[in-house]
Amino acid sequence: MSLLQSIKRARRAPPAPGYRFGAFKGVYMPSLLTILGVIMYLRFGWVLGNVGLASTLLIVTLATAITFLTGLSLSALATNMRIGGGGAYYIISRSLGLEAGAAIGLPLFLAQACGIAFYIAGFSESVVMLLPWISPKAVGIATLAGLLVLTYFSADIALRAQSIVLALVVISLASFFLGGPPVASEPATAEALAPFWTVFAVFFPAVTGIEAGLAMSGDLKRPGRALPLGTLGAVATSYLVYLAIPVFIARTVSDQHALLTNPLIMMEIARWGPLVLVGLWGAALSSAIGSLLGAPRTLQALARDGVVPRILGRGFGPGGDPRLATVVAFMVGLVGILSGGLNVIAPVLSMFFLTSYGLLNLSAALEGWIGSPSWRPTFRVPWGVSLAGAAACGWAMLMINPGATLTAILVSSGAYALMKQRRMRAYWGDLRYGILRLLARLVLYRLASYRPNERSWRPNILVLSGSPTRRWYLIALADAISHGKGFLTVATVVSDGAISAERVANLQGSIEEYLRRRRVPAMVKVQVADDPLRGAHALVQTYGFGPLVPNTVLLGETQQPAHIADYVRLMLLVSRTRRNLVIVREAGQPPPKGPRPPRIDVWWDRHSQNGGLILALGYLLRTSPEWRRSQLMLKTVARSSADQAEEQKQLERFLEDARLEAGIEVLVAPDRELFESLRSASQGAGFVFMGLRPPKPAETVESYGQYYTALLAQTEGFPPLAMVLAAEALDFQQIFDVEASTGPRPT
Repeated sequence: MSLLQSIKRARRAPPAPGYRFGAFKGVYMPSLLTILGVIMYLRFGWVLGNVGLASTLLIVTLATAITFLTGLSLSALATNMRIGGGGAYYIISRSLGLEAGAAIGLPLFLAQACGIAFYIAGFSESVVMLLPWISPKAVGIATLAGLLVLTYFSADIALRAQSIVLALVVISLASFFLGGPPVASEPATAEALAPFWTVFAVFFPAVTGIEAGLAMSGDLKRPGRALPLGTLGAVATSYLVYLAIPVFIARTVSDQHALLTNPLIMMEIARWGPLVLVGLWGAALSSAIGSLLGAPRTLQALARDGVVPRILGRGFGPGGDPRLATVVAFMVGLVGILSGGLNVIAPVLSMFFLTSYGLLNLSAALEGWIGSPSWRPTFRVPWGVSLAGAAACGWAMLMINPGATLTAILVSSGAYALMKQRRMRAYWGDLRYGILRLLARLVLYRLASYRPNERSWRPNILVLSGSPTRRWYLIALADAISHGKGFLTVATVVSDGAISAERVANLQGSIEEYLRRRRVPAMVKVQVADDPLRGAHALVQTYGFGPLVPNTVLLGETQQPAHIADYVRLMLLVSRTRRNLVIVREAGQPPPKGPRPPRIDVWWDRHSQNGGLILALGYLLRTSPEWRRSQLMLKTVARSSADQAEEQKQLERFLEDARLEAGIEVLVAPDRELFESLRSASQGAGFVFMGLRPPKPAETVESYGQYYTALLAQTEGFPPLAMVLAAEALDFQQIFDVEASTGPRPT
């Protein structure tokens, strides 16, 4: 679709009720007048003197290209949503989320408010050149106070004044282009020249005028039409002017010293110099007005979303003018006026404007890349174009000043982190779900081409906990083992076939909120079934997506005779579907008390199928925040006293090769007294891991049920106990076997 077709389609958008301004008055004029401002009048000669004509035209083209790409992205975003007040903040917060909006909204407000000082500083600089006995700060303060009175009561009055200013700028440019060479100055010593990117940083605020029109988005009749038409028109007009001015200056002035030292060189060239001065004053004041109109509206939007105190979002008069926010912008501008001049403020503005431009481009790129059905802008831009705009902004920031780029990133990141900490919830949808879903799709498709391996294994746990409040210890153990790095799903089975979908959703939401309050990162699954164990069977067989399925199922024990058979069927199903099984028994004795967390006992047999998994789970539990100060004890049983010393040496060698910090205990116990010895050796432990016998290939439910029932009787009186069965098709021993995990595998 061509640019003209896009604009024609945007014209069909219905007007938003209660808004006032059109494309020319609300966007084109404030944008153009902010662009054709103090940099054009006071720094074009300085730019040309430092880098020459070719580099000046390159700077103009690069800066305008970034603004033009941002204008395209802005136009696409503006024609896909009804734009409210706040400009860039509104668009980014509705696209990337409230936190990202705040991260750019707060710095953007400060940049716009500092822009007030920037434009007034340019006005004051020109006044002081004519009247050197006047203090520039006094001129700036008086000017700021006058503009505050103008914008405080009505944006319409301020915009009416801009119509006159536009005429003055046009007349001043006409006088300039009709001029000739200025009076030659005395030869002077060579001046030190500024490098290319320093000059670019000073010049770039000259093309940031699209923020002025964007910030008025809440006061437009048809934002979807006015923003693209006015923004792109202003960028195109200013680019032509910016190309013509340095060419004319280079043809007219040959004295480099005059270019570097005379900020009013355009006045010297013009046929009627005072007209250029009047145009400069008008452009500087109109740009300051644009910032004084835009900054409060950004702050007002932030306040209405609760990012800053809501009192600042209060509107006054028929247009809802943000008078309280205007006072805050006035105070920030006052501080800027008292702090420095044009060359000091300009690089700071460049950083924050480039940051906001980059996020605007990124928002449009992500919208186009995801391609959700809701993305239907009437002004279409390929997502690659917007992505190029975002990359150009980041590249320009790094080239200008890597340190300032880092500062801008830290400020934005700090605002983002603060919003995340406040846990504010937006009442609108944003892109984040779509972004995460698309990334998940890419990762899942890629993951499907790989096979699990011991080197990168982590438990993906499905916890069949029932109500979290009844068996919280299961969730706490699973969370401690995964500690935010593995996948964890908390599942409950609702044995009510008549339950509605709405009740299921409400139950899932309440469990999610319960886990969130306890800071347990987990997914929640509610399964509806006539019988809890049948529902558990269905979960084990069907839960997961593609290659991302639970590899470990964690259950609580059951000792009810009526449930043993179904429970054992579930155990066999878990094992035969190649999922690891962990059955947790509650403590048969009270946990020990003391200043240190109790130890973790791992009953281990390196020749057992379960040995590697048991040790891996014990190690993960030991490294969790809750158990970090505990001691991991590796315990094993020797058949005789003659074997005890050899077992001790093998364990010591194993721990050294596996780089594990753990204690060792080798117990000698006959088979008939095995569990009595284990129970006695684990007294005082905080948690115990032990292996489960794997079922035989054709073993019946009755046979394995007898084994399970006997095991429950034999482990009575133990501390909290996890009985582990390794069924996944992995050799878990290789997690700790240095030679096996790093050397080549046999084919």
